[in-house]
Amino acid sequence: MRLTFIGAAHEVTGSCYFLEAAGKKFIVDCGMEQGPDQYENQDIPVALSDLDFALLTHAHIDHSGNFPLAYAKGFKGPIYATAATCDLCDIMLRDSAHIQMFEAEWRNRKARRNGQPEFVPAYTMEDALGVIQQFVPCNYSTVIELAEGIKVRFTDAGHLLGSSSIEIWIQEGDEERKLVFSGDIGNTEQPLIKDPEYLDSADYVIMESTYGDRSHGEKPDYVGELVKILRRTFARGGNLVIPSFAVGRTQEMLYFFRKIKADNLLPEYADFEVYVDSPLAVQATSIFKEHYRECYDEEAMDLINRGINPITFPGLKLSITSDESRAINFNEQPKVILSASGMCDAGRIKHHLKHNLWRRESTILFVGYQAVNTLGRALVEGAKDVHLFGEEIHVNAEIIRLPGISGHADNEGLMRWAAAFKEKPKRVFVAHGDDQVCDIFAKRLEDELGYSAMAPYSGTEVDLITNEIVKETVGIVVTHAEQKARSRKAAGVFARLVAAGQRLMAVIRHNEGGANKDLARFADQINSLCDKWDR
Repeated sequence: MRLTFIGAAHEVTGSCYFLEAAGKKFIVDCGMEQGPDQYENQDIPVALSDLDFALLTHAHIDHSGNFPLAYAKGFKGPIYATAATCDLCDIMLRDSAHIQMFEAEWRNRKARRNGQPEFVPAYTMEDALGVIQQFVPCNYSTVIELAEGIKVRFTDAGHLLGSSSIEIWIQEGDEERKLVFSGDIGNTEQPLIKDPEYLDSADYVIMESTYGDRSHGEKPDYVGELVKILRRTFARGGNLVIPSFAVGRTQEMLYFFRKIKADNLLPEYADFEVYVDSPLAVQATSIFKEHYRECYDEEAMDLINRGINPITFPGLKLSITSDESRAINFNEQPKVILSASGMCDAGRIKHHLKHNLWRRESTILFVGYQAVNTLGRALVEGAKDVHLFGEEIHVNAEIIRLPGISGHADNEGLMRWAAAFKEKPKRVFVAHGDDQVCDIFAKRLEDELGYSAMAPYSGTEVDLITNEIVKETVGIVVTHAEQKARSRKAAGVFARLVAAGQRLMAVIRHNEGGANKDLARFADQINSLCDKWDR
């Protein structure tokens, strides 16, 4: 019964954990690293074709985004997640594959001109569509037996529609251990979705620490602040442009705009229009509407029960096609434009910035975290000129950041969640946070709650029976050159061939004990294939 830390160890993205227990091999999360990669992640210590199944806490790409890559490398087992998470992954993994392929096409145009080798995307749309078929929807609060000796339950983490903490009970002989994976713990009093549920028992806890060293501060009056920004912007004759994450943040903003209109808080511009210019956001909004029963909070359900859709209102315009997107900037009427990506580093938002950044009348409103080295971060930090589509654009628009909007619990929220356990866990492992933040939060758990806590690096292995650290690793810093080389190697065609060979071995092992006639035919087919390619 062992747990190995793979990703999001002293880093914020790329969550992944490997467990070998009760005769099964499985992972919790399979996230993509986003932004700068500080430490080297160890590989999952078995061929991906040997994994029996996977569990997923929620749909964000830093938790789910490498499942298509796992599929390309031979993983064909079921992926258990909440029903809303399954539906969101259906659109988000396809969108991620589209981005991967688009980036590869762009790189290869440059590579061909420079005589460089072909860049192969990490995965393709075919991989995304294949792995989507492996998702198995599960209900909240229901104990599910996945295999003899392994039971799980998904509880609402309050972070995103369908997000969950996962309880895992593992039985080996007379020994039973309970693990809790926190997933991303949500902020309280978010619009639409419920607050996070607290759990009261665990032998081992693996928890996030994204905001483990800071507070969100006093919660702003979002609706009141938006009314002021809208009034000021529309009075100038400008547009309010909001770079917004397509899943989660966009729907929250629609909730606020509906309230402004319903309560007539902006009577002088009562008929203002709100454009959602992101096909992914439009699809995600439909999924929010489908899963209100299990995910919406009391306030949102009260609206539903009164026949009011909390994220729809007069003047809402959904833009899907490229022509519809372009038409927005030919409409001279002051309006709100919600568009992805939320950090302005890709997607349609860049076109809207091109048309509005130079206008003193317009406002650019940031409502989410802006990572280092993104266009959004540069604008928030006061950039005077930016480059878009080969042009230098001077920033005349009003740039505003609305603080306090976060889907993550802050340090006090994390402590409340951790303090809910009635008995001290044997050990708490702190992950999914910046390098120093993981250590700071682990120390706080020890000092304030008396927990045995540590922040492991990638590759650390734990014996869950004895509570011993079987293998303790240190962080191996990744240089820029190493990161580029490893990325190209991981995405290469030869790596896919090796993965196919590993999967073939797994299939051979699974057929042990089969009928001699069938095994002989299988062997002949393999030998025939080898004869063809052994050159």
